[in-house]
Amino acid sequence: MTLPTILIADDDRSIRTVLTQALGRAGYQVRATSSAATLWRWVEDNEGDVVITDVIMPDENGLDLVPRIRRIRPELPVIVMSAQSTLTTAVQATQRGAFDYLPKPFDLADLLSVVDRALKQPAQLAGAVELPKPSPDDSLPLIGRSPAMQEIYRIIARLTTTDLTVMINGESGAGKELVARALHDYGRRRQGPFVAINMAAIPRELIESELFGHERGAFTGATNRHVGRFEQANGGTLFLDEIGDMPPEAQTRLLRVLQEGEYTTVGGRQPIRANARIVAATHRDLRALIRTGQFREDLFYRLNVVPIRLPPLRERPDDIPVLAQHFLNKAQSEGLPAKTLDAPAMAMLSAYRWPGNVRELENLIRRLAALVPQPVITEAILAAELSDYVAIEEPTPAQGDEPDTMAAVVERHVNRLLAAIRESGEEGVLYERALAELERPLIRMTLAETRGNQIRAAALLGLNRNTLRKKIREHGIGVQRRVG
Repeated sequence: MTLPTILIADDDRSIRTVLTQALGRAGYQVRATSSAATLWRWVEDNEGDVVITDVIMPDENGLDLVPRIRRIRPELPVIVMSAQSTLTTAVQATQRGAFDYLPKPFDLADLLSVVDRALKQPAQLAGAVELPKPSPDDSLPLIGRSPAMQEIYRIIARLTTTDLTVMINGESGAGKELVARALHDYGRRRQGPFVAINMAAIPRELIESELFGHERGAFTGATNRHVGRFEQANGGTLFLDEIGDMPPEAQTRLLRVLQEGEYTTVGGRQPIRANARIVAATHRDLRALIRTGQFREDLFYRLNVVPIRLPPLRERPDDIPVLAQHFLNKAQSEGLPAKTLDAPAMAMLSAYRWPGNVRELENLIRRLAALVPQPVITEAILAAELSDYVAIEEPTPAQGDEPDTMAAVVERHVNRLLAAIRESGEEGVLYERALAELERPLIRMTLAETRGNQIRAAALLGLNRNTLRKKIREHGIGVQRRVG
């Protein structure tokens, strides 16, 4: 039996060595090179069963190789890896026909899993479609290189060639509308309109008219025909923000649109064909609303075709410095004075809990850029702005103090969560948030104990390995056995 051959192209010798050893131990034959030209020669000679290529190489961009490989060998899966771990890179890799995209650093177990899938499911490549590149933009739609955000980028990239309905769940200010816009701007409906409607901002009695439009004379005050959001979004994307606040009667009409693909205006009789991709978002627990009868279960399953959980900012503190710098640059481009943050101030930003998430960070940076006269923002200046500062990590007990019980620590932390929730006005998130913040350090410390061995960590935790890997992705937890 001939062993599958994996072709690797990366200009970093250490990465080539690690990948060659790992794939060899997994039972594959491996050929590795630092040159895109050599990789192309191997492909032309009909060698290899899977290609793994870096993006940046001395003689050619790896992304440019992907469509060329697909033209002469459409059955050959190409896995793209890159340290340029942005949404644009993920989308371009997918749209050019890559089987999958792995941002560096990555877990070797993830790479082996992708290679195994590529060898078993080559037929998936037949449906790949290369879309035109998005128009260049100086500002990325989403910022962050944490593992949690990388998973968001990969999901968005995989959805660019579909019109599947998407449900985005995340706290207020986390950037749900930015994800919705990215799905539109990088998707095949990008030439159509992007129309957003916030269910919480519209009086309940007007939601149906806003969504579906109304005819003249349909109700008192309807002096003219009104075009609804569904009609405005024809050929594009309709973003239904805060879907959990939609009243029951509007839920029923929306369900019919999703089932039948058509709707009527308020007061109208002629069915209108719906032609808009639906992206919904909420900060609420819709399953809890279903249990209390406030949200239709059948509508939930129609909307929750592809769920995306957008992590709050406190779960991805590594992204805070790059976000802060992005907002400083943005403020300067808008005419505000140039500012920088010194190292202690940046450390304080990274330790703050951010109950208002990315929106709160952006507002703070904009305020500092406008009002602080000094060119360098110091820790003292920042402390005055963050008067309710609470660090992410618990303080170390003083020497001689009795150690905290877990119950005492949890009680103290829940009190902080309650204060943050009161400030942000959110409801229905306390249980989910408290559970997530307990799970994250538990899993992180167990992985540290097992030196990144996920099989041993799952055994210690008493979890199925797939469940553990899912939670690692959800919480954006890094592991020690990583490449890159």
